[in-house]
Amino acid sequence: MTTAVPRFDGPADVRRGLRQVEYLADEGIAGVVFLAERLAKPVLVEGPAGTGKTQLAKSVAELTGARLIRLQCYEGLDESKALYEWNYRKQLLRIQAQRLGEDSGATWSDIEEDIFSEPFLLTRPLLEAIRADDPVVLLIDEVDRVEVETEALLLEILSDYQVSIPELGTVAAKQIPLVFLTSNNTRELSEALKRRCLFLHIDYPDLDREKEIVQVRVPGIADDLADQIVRIVRSIRALDLKKAPSVSETLDWARTLLLLGTRHVDTETATGTLHVLLKYQSDIEKAAKDLATSASR
Repeated sequence: MTTAVPRFDGPADVRRGLRQVEYLADEGIAGVVFLAERLAKPVLVEGPAGTGKTQLAKSVAELTGARLIRLQCYEGLDESKALYEWNYRKQLLRIQAQRLGEDSGATWSDIEEDIFSEPFLLTRPLLEAIRADDPVVLLIDEVDRVEVETEALLLEILSDYQVSIPELGTVAAKQIPLVFLTSNNTRELSEALKRRCLFLHIDYPDLDREKEIVQVRVPGIADDLADQIVRIVRSIRALDLKKAPSVSETLDWARTLLLLGTRHVDTETATGTLHVLLKYQSDIEKAAKDLATSASR
């Protein structure tokens, strides 16, 4: 197993490169990505939903030209969906064909050795990343959604970058993939998994950085409109909401206002488009009331 040839000269190089693929990273993000590659360690990225955690992995893959392999985590995810399983239907057809064929003298051990071989193996994201010959970015998305048992499986694989398949033996990685695990903090992850990873917290960006993100990701938007948008979003995030608007929702709102030909975001325009920014009626009502109160001052 080998590590890839270093792609970055330093954090500043990472930051410049990510900007080229329209991901505006701060110094902390760029520094962790640089260290992850040099130390060959996974990165655990935590923070509110919609702040760019998943997009970071996608952007690093785009920047480096690596293949992105994504494991979307969910409750009930098990080894057969994360790692590998056998193609039972194909195995059954093989057994039936053997019985109907001319070579009826084959023993069960011969058939068993055949059906538990490479052609009958269905690889899932983790095994696919380990077996890859080409550079890979492995994204394990929303790891906090899986059960403790599956988390232990992830830890085992990320510790040694190898998988033991009883019928085939141990499959070791030819190269160490660059791994990102994202978490929305719906449950506490194990200390063992955290120790294995570099830690990165991505929070909502500050006013200037979010404005810059809007200008980069929404071509043609006026500077004044972008400034109004991020200031209103920032004031709405300060409210007691079920779900604060994410950066991705800020971008959706900016695109909406641009399509509507908006030049100035007045109270009526903002209130009429809050459904793009917020996802709960109670939040929409609360934000609308706050906007009306601010306008009357």
